[in-house]
Parts: sequence; structure tokens; C-alpha cells
Amino acid sequence: MAEVPSSLVAAGGLVGGYGVARWSGRREWGGAVLAVAGAAAHLQWRRRAGGTAAQVLTGAYVVAFGASHPLAKKVGAWPSVLGVAGAVALASWAVADRRA
Repeated sequence: MAEVPSSLVAAGGLVGGYGVARWSGRREWGGAVLAVAGAAAHLQWRRRAGGTAAQVLTGAYVVAFGASHPLAKKVGAWPSVLGVAGAVALASWAVADRRA
């Protein structure tokens, strides 16, 4: 069975985490989605591109989450989340998924 690309797992974690937090009103549920997807993506990155690349991409995932907050004040919540998710997905594809 084919594995879901890590770029989709990471982007899905950012978008899904925000969506769950917003629609449920429970930030901790959104955080759980974000954390589980980030951990799953990290495992895929490590397997496909090695430990250093996995650490860098995981750092980018965390930075993207943090950067989405001030960016949301300028462009709105959904455009911010979609923008950082797209950036993480592109980085993930370039470093790990393109080789698979």
C-alpha cells in the first residue's frame, strides 16, 4: 500500500490542526492534531531523507506554526494557515518526497 506523501501529512497537520481548534473551540484538540501529524511527518522525513533533514523540516514545521499567528493579523487566519502549510509542503516535497 502506498504511503501518504510527507508533504501532505505536514500540510494537513497545519491546516487540520487549525480547523479542529477553530471549529471545536478547543485549542488543545487542534494542538493534538498538529503534534500527531508533525510526529508522523518527522518519521517519514527521517526514513526518506535522514536525521539532519528531518530535524530541519521539523523545525520548519514548528516555525511555520509560530509564524502563522502574526501573519494572520496581516492577511487573515485561513490565508495565513494555507500559506505556511504550502511553504512546508513545498520544502517537504523538495527534500524528502521528490526522491521517493
